[in-house]
Amino acid sequence: MTTTQEIDGISASLSDRADRYLWGHFARHGAGITPPIVVRGDGAQIWDSNGKSYIDGLSGLFVVQVGHGRRELAEVAAKQAERLAFFPLWSYATPAAIELAERLAGYTPGDLNRVFFTSGGGEAVESAWKLAKQYFKLIGKPGKHKVISRSVAYHGTTQGALAITGIPAFKAPFEPVTPGGLRVPNTNFYRAPAPYDTDINEFGTYCADRIAEAIEFEGPETVAAVFLEPVQNAGGCFPPPPGYFERVREICDQYDVLLVSDEVICAFGRIGSMFACNDFGYTPDMITCAKGLSSGYSPIGAMIASDRLFEPFSDGRTVFGHGYTFGGHPVSSAVALANLDIFEREALNDHVKANAPAFRATLEQLLDLPIVGDVRGEGYFYGIELVTDKAAKGTFNDEESERLLRGFLTPALWEAGLYCRADDRGDPVVQLAPPLICGQKDFDAIYDILRSVLTEAGNLL
Repeated sequence: MTTTQEIDGISASLSDRADRYLWGHFARHGAGITPPIVVRGDGAQIWDSNGKSYIDGLSGLFVVQVGHGRRELAEVAAKQAERLAFFPLWSYATPAAIELAERLAGYTPGDLNRVFFTSGGGEAVESAWKLAKQYFKLIGKPGKHKVISRSVAYHGTTQGALAITGIPAFKAPFEPVTPGGLRVPNTNFYRAPAPYDTDINEFGTYCADRIAEAIEFEGPETVAAVFLEPVQNAGGCFPPPPGYFERVREICDQYDVLLVSDEVICAFGRIGSMFACNDFGYTPDMITCAKGLSSGYSPIGAMIASDRLFEPFSDGRTVFGHGYTFGGHPVSSAVALANLDIFEREALNDHVKANAPAFRATLEQLLDLPIVGDVRGEGYFYGIELVTDKAAKGTFNDEESERLLRGFLTPALWEAGLYCRADDRGDPVVQLAPPLICGQKDFDAIYDILRSVLTEAGNLL
């Protein structure tokens, strides 16, 4: 790897070149900010350009389920590229895409058998909303176009998916966004309103019933779909209360509204099954997925729809006028198949289910710290909510978020050897989602770093 070249005739390091040419995603630039440069990974470890190693406590970005450095996945990619590097699915098919679609349909509940491939998760969400709109037009209900999602939820950044995303700060620079997005409460029991803050079952019913209320207020003839993550990511890993999805399914059936399970993060073992809707016992009308499908070794995503939704398009004439050049890319499809082979050969879902209680118990030891208000999540997907006052559940103000989350926690965790996420899209949290190959040794290493850094952060309040 060449680390130095010239910029305007002056010798420049890799960091200098990053500062000059690279535009990072969701990143700050200027004012002396230079991104760390990650050059290598192996298992649950990554290394920077200075040779220092870190625990990958976020699986890259909830992606690298099987761990870094899997030679067989790289070899599969090279072999497929030699045979057929690219061909689109625009009225054609490739063997790898066909086999992957069949494989995915075998993992889904109910009749979710139709797989529409995309390049990533945001595109999968975009595809699901467009399908919902066209489906209802085709069956004679053209007014059904609106979509309901939850407060603080993240569903992507394309103009359509952004309308489903429930984070106002992400929308503001790009308004007006696509019309039709509606918001209901999320399932953060730690901050449940009275009188539902003492009974998680009643809280689940309360949250689900707000969906019915929103449908009634808008008019059932105008609402097409409800988009929900099995465990909501943004805000810090909100699991569903008992009975929540059962009630949501009833509501959607009552009002003829489609239930979309957005599993871009939660699918492929993150909670313990190939699809997390199976973990929580509900059958959606569509699933959106990406990330762990290939463990990040090649970009791919998918929108998986029920046979019922596909039926109006199966008349020999009607077209879903939507697609992506790289959707179902043959190399990515081949890599995804090999990734799923690893899942089955190494029983990674069983590994997550067996070790998730230990991961939870290890993290819950942090609850004795004054700065830690809540530890929540499922499987290998956890959020640690930070507070200024434990008894009052006091949250950070803007200055504290800037000083503690971005100014201290993010660099301090990195310097201590842990890559994870310190986030304040909702209340301030530290998020963890290690590769699914991890076990107690990794949990202990993560815990030790967190305890040290969070103790220091608490002293800075």
